[in-house]
Amino acid sequence: MALIALTCRAPLMRYSRSIRLTSLYSRHYESTRFSVRQSSSRAAAPRRETGIELVRNIGIIAHVDAGKTTTTEQMLHISGALNRAGHVDTGDTVTDFLPMERERGITIQSAAITFNWPMKERLKPVDQPHVINLIDTPGHVDFRFEVERCIPILDGAVCVIDGVQGVEAHTERVWASAREFNVPCIIFVNKLDRDGSSFKKSVQDIGLKLNGMPLVCQIPWWGSNAIKGVVDVITRSVVSWAGTKDTREELSKKIPEGTIKDEIERAREHLIEQLCERDDELLEMWSAEGKDIPDAVIKKTIRRLINDGKGSLIPVFAGSGLKNIGISALLDAVTDYLPSPSDRPELEVRVGRTQQPLSHILQSISSKKGSRQKLEALASVFKVVNDPRRGMLAFVRVHHGILKKNTPMWNANLQLFERPLNMMQISAERTIEIPYLSPGQIGAMTGLKHARTGDTLLALGSNNVPETELATVQVRPPEIPPAVAFIVLDAYSPTGARALETALENLSREDPSLRWSQDEKSEQYTLSGMGTLHLEVARDRLEKHYKAEVYWGAISVDYKECLAEPTAPCRVVFDKVVAGKAGKAACSVVIEPLSDEIRDKLSGDYFERDGNIIQILFSRETLHSDIETIRQHLTNGVISALSRGPRRKSPMHQCLVTVTYNPVTDSFGNTPASHLVGAANMAVKSALKEAYQEGEIGILEPVMMVKIICPEVSAGAVQHDIHANHGGHVLEVNDMQETYPREGDDINVSDIYAPPDPYEFQTTLRDTQKGRLRMLEITARVPFVEMLSYDTSLRAKTQGRHTLTMALDTFERVTGPREKALEA
Repeated sequence: MALIALTCRAPLMRYSRSIRLTSLYSRHYESTRFSVRQSSSRAAAPRRETGIELVRNIGIIAHVDAGKTTTTEQMLHISGALNRAGHVDTGDTVTDFLPMERERGITIQSAAITFNWPMKERLKPVDQPHVINLIDTPGHVDFRFEVERCIPILDGAVCVIDGVQGVEAHTERVWASAREFNVPCIIFVNKLDRDGSSFKKSVQDIGLKLNGMPLVCQIPWWGSNAIKGVVDVITRSVVSWAGTKDTREELSKKIPEGTIKDEIERAREHLIEQLCERDDELLEMWSAEGKDIPDAVIKKTIRRLINDGKGSLIPVFAGSGLKNIGISALLDAVTDYLPSPSDRPELEVRVGRTQQPLSHILQSISSKKGSRQKLEALASVFKVVNDPRRGMLAFVRVHHGILKKNTPMWNANLQLFERPLNMMQISAERTIEIPYLSPGQIGAMTGLKHARTGDTLLALGSNNVPETELATVQVRPPEIPPAVAFIVLDAYSPTGARALETALENLSREDPSLRWSQDEKSEQYTLSGMGTLHLEVARDRLEKHYKAEVYWGAISVDYKECLAEPTAPCRVVFDKVVAGKAGKAACSVVIEPLSDEIRDKLSGDYFERDGNIIQILFSRETLHSDIETIRQHLTNGVISALSRGPRRKSPMHQCLVTVTYNPVTDSFGNTPASHLVGAANMAVKSALKEAYQEGEIGILEPVMMVKIICPEVSAGAVQHDIHANHGGHVLEVNDMQETYPREGDDINVSDIYAPPDPYEFQTTLRDTQKGRLRMLEITARVPFVEMLSYDTSLRAKTQGRHTLTMALDTFERVTGPREKALEA
């Protein structure tokens, strides 16, 4: 969904780093009661058990190239997990373990890593380290689905922003996703070692663009031209210094004096004022004791206030991932301010179309007389990866109970049982086997043959199909956005076709936002995705990982078909032999255009997929014992029919399909499942064919919300080009060097405290010295077909000094000459 001018990276280097994972995971699993397969015959000394309050499940989220992976590498290095930190430019990072990630220097797949913090030498004798499960997520908007599948399983997040660019477009989107799931967040302003970086502007950006009040918990200590250290405003002490290992002995020698000392007091006073406005307990203490409130009380107050995940207060930290400035202090902030799994609100699960607290489901099960079922564990699959050595790995987060390996698990999404063979903790490509996962823990399992990203797993202690309510429990089921681009591929041979289908099926299990189908006549395959880069990565995976031998077409726009007027009721009787089974089934179908007004009035059970809504209605006299199974088969038939419209063989979009099933007239004895699917499929196709013959099928195209950041001297030419040559509409133009309030925002820039930058009163001189240009941000709506190769033509207008991002805004009807051109 976005095309970003990627920075050229250095050639790929051999990945040859030694990682001290044996000692790392031995420490971890000794402290969490997990049985670890030791690599040494000597038994480790027993340690006290670590409670769930010392576990942190956090994610790293940000815009592409903000420095997420570099920051993660430094975290692993200083925590003792790595001998040295890898670099994106040299392609030797742990979390970016796919070949294409190392070649392009971007994160494509989310990667899970576990480590302890702080290290033993930083701990007091009576303290224990925290266990941090960290997820490094993609920053490119084409992989937004990957990010949004990870966010719900997190207990907290670190949002990394570029100290030069400030808050960028994708940062706002992932921040909104974190707010949707009420995930508490802190912000790390990165790259403050870079020319042109501005901590002050970044803090103001945070307040105005993310609509929360920044709490400046650290301020940078500037040298002559760049950051040289970081000072904590709560403890009034230096917490990181360039060129040191940030030990207590080294940092104790750095004493803030003069201007920086005055700024620390000013920052602390502003921070306490903001907290007092929202916390009565702290206000009373401040009234009684003045500004000398204990540091521990301030930290506890911040943790309590941000735990709701609303984002009204945003703790801000400073540093440089590349120079390892502020990283140890950032890890301290993770343990100090972000919650443990036990601190989070109770999990809500979906049962049918309703959301319920998990405790209500458990009480309902226990209160039923004669019920022998017990929910031993509940987990959600947030990532599926095809590992070349272990096969399909399913990453899971345990929400309830203890999840044991070799235990039958009910897949509530697919309505079937699966049994994992092994359970392990993952550190990119490195693994260690474990016997079970405790509540709040993250791990991976092998042996699941059907599980997909987004599925919910229930351990019931038996192979008996669960009761109706328990069978449909889902933890935040995924909402897959419609595809905007596709590529056609064809296998070399019939044998290659079978291998290709297996590879495409596995690929769609890994990433459900990738969808594939086969044309019945040409036998060619179509792979649809969220953008150009998304499909390029999928192609790379098919060729290099799955070794698929295929002919490739060009990436094209995924147009949709729509209905202009409602169809007449269409009843069909499906009476064929399917897979050697004779049978007969019938149903009636009505299809309507799906408007926002109709969507708001919908009630009862319905299923939404790819922008369409499917309703299955049963007659009042229906007393069928297996009504949910019939509903599922009819739904599957409708989904299949909507995947290919009658006009261009493109998917149908924005349709409301109502299927009516009356067992009295539509059931003919013991009907096979395939005939129910066939009846719904035939009815929908017949209704659409009739609408096409009457000229009621239109064409929809994806329209993107485009943001272009370019020099002021090029902005006029870019705006004219978008409007005159590409059918777009420029919505607004903003100066990137200015902070401006947005419509509807509650935050006023005058209320935001931000420490001054160096040379603040010599802006013109500094800009000239650093070679900075005045940059403008152009926001426009443009048809996706016009943006497929626009980055290349834009480079000529800006001399390569631009950033182009885009996200799907909506699908709009194609009319006039452009519609006729698509028919040619």
